[in-house]
Amino acid sequence: MFRRRSSEDEQSTTPGTVMVDEQPRDAQAPKGRPTPKRSEAQSARRKAAATGPMDRKTAARKTREARRADMAKQREALAGGDERYLPARDKGQVRKFIRDYVDSRTRFAEFFLPLAVVILILSAVGGMQDLMLLLWLVVIVGIVVDTVIMVVRMRGELRRRFPKDTTPRTTMYAITRSLQMRRLRLPKPQVTRGTKL
Repeated sequence: MFRRRSSEDEQSTTPGTVMVDEQPRDAQAPKGRPTPKRSEAQSARRKAAATGPMDRKTAARKTREARRADMAKQREALAGGDERYLPARDKGQVRKFIRDYVDSRTRFAEFFLPLAVVILILSAVGGMQDLMLLLWLVVIVGIVVDTVIMVVRMRGELRRRFPKDTTPRTTMYAITRSLQMRRLRLPKPQVTRGTKL
């Protein structure tokens, strides 16, 4: 630390040469901009302290409150059909038409859950297993036939009404909605059964 420099070091640092610092620059140090004035830095710190949260708990609480408010708006939109606050998967005119198309008629698939419960209860009764297997087959075939007819007709209507639209997964959206019981569907049905679209 306090040792004398060697003669070689003294020779290499002649008055005309410039020493280049061998240490790398700190990666977090800002580059290419002037240092702000003290008054500017102090005013920026005061502004950040006044507007920003004081600590992590306050920031987390504010985030939770904002999330709760967004979720409440989404729930109201799902119940009332307000397009502005619907989730992204339910937004758009094509999705609205698919919901109305599925809700406008009674679908065989929407009775799958109640029928499944009845079949399971009856299959527990001795001697009815063969009849329940036949009933399962009838239910599955009925759902498949009804769903295929619904999808073919719905696609024709979509091509006719929205010829340039490329909304993805419309078939899956319609099938999943048709499999739900009417009163459990979200967004809530906006048309009554038998409505002509």
